[in-house]
Amino acid sequence: MAARMRALKFGTDLWDPSHRFETSWILKPWVLFGCRATISLYAFTTTFFIIGWEATNHDGMSIHDVHRSFSFFTILCYWGTSFYFLVSALHTFTYAIHGGTPLLNRFPRPLQALHYLFYTTITTFPFLVTIVFWAILYSSFSTRFALWSNVSQHALNSVFGLFELLFSRINPSPWIHLLWLVILLACYLGVAYITYATKHYYVYSFLNPNPTKDVIVNGVKTNEGGVGKGAVAGYIIGIAVAIVIIFCLSKGLQWLRKWVTERKLGMEGKFYAGRRMGNGEVELETVRVWEKGPGEV
Repeated sequence: MAARMRALKFGTDLWDPSHRFETSWILKPWVLFGCRATISLYAFTTTFFIIGWEATNHDGMSIHDVHRSFSFFTILCYWGTSFYFLVSALHTFTYAIHGGTPLLNRFPRPLQALHYLFYTTITTFPFLVTIVFWAILYSSFSTRFALWSNVSQHALNSVFGLFELLFSRINPSPWIHLLWLVILLACYLGVAYITYATKHYYVYSFLNPNPTKDVIVNGVKTNEGGVGKGAVAGYIIGIAVAIVIIFCLSKGLQWLRKWVTERKLGMEGKFYAGRRMGNGEVELETVRVWEKGPGEV
């Protein structure tokens, strides 16, 4: 019981002594900052361009589509991606400018733990969004805007997540994060049905428990009903199983990246002004070697 309770605590050990959240095993701090800032800029630009495009009544859309978008898991995740790379770029910047204590290391421990969970969502949820969209929701793209916006939000999102998985030095996500991912998905399920209760539409057709109702429109058979209660339950369970599998694969890839780059290749990381990690297990050090006083070994 005590071990289980410890898993729910924020921890009291030294937070990230080797700056894993701000550095890469192969990219110098300024390069990592540039990559993260560029991803954030692209994601924000995409988001606001889509809002402007819809709000100005292009392609039969209107400001009402903008309002509706905030109920979609895809859009919420893309906002999360935009802000994660903005925040992570800021943390890398505060380390790259002088190599001292970065902004993240000055935060209260709960905020540091939340940033770690933020990282886990960025390396799991985008893959879930991509899989669900292309496997269940995709039909076709009628305009160049639809092609670009959907590729940005349903394909490049996973590329951005993969970048963090492969090029950062962050330790594999703790298992407790899996519980929070499931909780977040359950909370979103509540958002989807609150949307139906207040706005009277289902965000995703596979959440509609009504029976199917096929009608012929212009010679094309269209379902104007739902998928049935059993199918809705199946989709929900399937998505829950999918996030468990994605989390395990993501955690495994994080472990493999760390094992290959640090244990096998000896690439401990790219630090400020060419500094190196301290000897031994740096995660257990209480004082960073470059912060020791004159004459100290």
